[in-house]
Amino acid sequence: MSWRDIQCGELRPDHVGQRLTVAGWVDTRRDHGGLVFVDLRDHTGKIQLVLKESEDAHELRNEFVVQAVGAVAARARDAVNPNLATGEVEIQVESLQILSRSTPLPFQVGDDTVEETTRLRYRWLDMRGERMQRNLRMSHAAVSGIRRTMDDLGFVDIWTPAMTRGTPEGARDFLVPVRLQPGKFFALAQSPQLFKQLCMIGGLDRYYQIATCWRDEDLRADRQFEFRQLDLEMAFVEREDVLDVMEAAVVGAFEAVGKTAPTRPFPHISYDEAMSKYGSDKPDLRFAMEIQDATEATRGSEFGVFANAPCVRYLVVPKTFSRAEHERLVALVKEWGAKGLALLSQVAKFLSEAELDAFGVPEGSSALCVADTEETAAHVLGLLRLHLARELDLVPDTDVFHWVVDFPLFKHDEETGAWTFMHHPFTAPTAGSEVWEPGAPQDVRGQHYDLVWNGWELGSGSIRIHDVEVQERVFKTMGMTDEEAKSKFGFLLDALAMGAPPHGGFAMGIERFVAQLAGEPDIRQIVAFPKVSSGSDPLTGAPTRMPDGVLAESGIRALPQEDPSKA
Repeated sequence: MSWRDIQCGELRPDHVGQRLTVAGWVDTRRDHGGLVFVDLRDHTGKIQLVLKESEDAHELRNEFVVQAVGAVAARARDAVNPNLATGEVEIQVESLQILSRSTPLPFQVGDDTVEETTRLRYRWLDMRGERMQRNLRMSHAAVSGIRRTMDDLGFVDIWTPAMTRGTPEGARDFLVPVRLQPGKFFALAQSPQLFKQLCMIGGLDRYYQIATCWRDEDLRADRQFEFRQLDLEMAFVEREDVLDVMEAAVVGAFEAVGKTAPTRPFPHISYDEAMSKYGSDKPDLRFAMEIQDATEATRGSEFGVFANAPCVRYLVVPKTFSRAEHERLVALVKEWGAKGLALLSQVAKFLSEAELDAFGVPEGSSALCVADTEETAAHVLGLLRLHLARELDLVPDTDVFHWVVDFPLFKHDEETGAWTFMHHPFTAPTAGSEVWEPGAPQDVRGQHYDLVWNGWELGSGSIRIHDVEVQERVFKTMGMTDEEAKSKFGFLLDALAMGAPPHGGFAMGIERFVAQLAGEPDIRQIVAFPKVSSGSDPLTGAPTRMPDGVLAESGIRALPQEDPSKA
């Protein structure tokens, strides 16, 4: 039995006179004295059914699933619906079968005003709507385009384990207890990082997969506990070879969904330039309004706030601010960690003419200044830049892809006082800087690169360490003893000592990429069954407590939990 000959949104005047079978969901139903009109919907669109009065026709309600057989007819001229692709035709129904009935709905399909938790609780209804249909099918098309590109470039799709040993990747691991070895745990892979490096050492010189990864991090607009990434690795390459492949994958995805692809090659910006001009390592380059420096220009100023600060940075904003508007911005930057925000026009009386000229503020604009540490000034002005650009409608409707390169290899952990990795501990230093004092690595640069699209970091990559001595030096810089390094990474050190080729790779977040592609504000709108910010799943009610007996099998005992209502 064939359920349908054609999908609802595909019917056109060319089909007039044909007898066809269609099937789908009842979108609307209207009685017109002797005739019943039904808009039948599937993911391709809607088609109007015309039925004679009958018991089945009067029983129909929204979201009933039906199958109809009938002849395609042209609509009367005054009945044409120009808002529908199928608006010139209808089906004169000869027979109708109700395949499935629906209970009363908690909300109407396609109503985007419904509270999100309710949409997720009844996600199967939400998925029938045009928005989710479009997004999920776009995700499929984008991934298909990426796969075609990787196949054309000679990459091999290799599956790697999800359960592995926990490694330091910058986030908490999700742990999996092992019944056969009570008290021991696998970690769900935060990425296939070490496995793909081992593929390179194993002679599989072009690896990729659309890998599912897990990270126990707070959820937000661009983050879920579990996510997919385009994961790739290449042997005998330099940085530009990897970037070229990633750009090809991006273009392949754009073409697969019918969008104009960005121009290659994507521009590069150094980490230092990104931080000094935009206050972010993932800057939005669709608009200018760069952070500028007035530290040297105000060193001898009579205005002590500027003269005595470690640095003075400012934004020139194409607007004049009232006192009330300025006070609102001051309150905002204090939330971000600044001591204050000076409006140049209000402190001009304390500055010399030469100092004012150094700021170069055109008429009709304002300079907003932060006098603080370099790190605080960059952070605060970077956030303020984005805030004001959105508020003043300065962000054009365009797409800008770029690479951020030349990151530091290490960063200082202010809490512990130790050095840790900027990207991950397997990133190679730049050529010629492979030797450094383990206690003073601050000037070492890494071969790390990030891909940024309109201020969203899509992913990161690097050229990896392939020299076992350099890898051991990184571990020592991070404070690991030889015994600790061997315990955690002995298999990797053994592999690097047995003929490791130079190699590098990249990982791009699929959900972040598709959300941008679809123009969505967060990745929950392109994930079929996402979690909410609390980490719970409104649809299934997960996570749930497990019986003590089940936990005991794996050598686990749950600690008593305090009742939040009594806290």
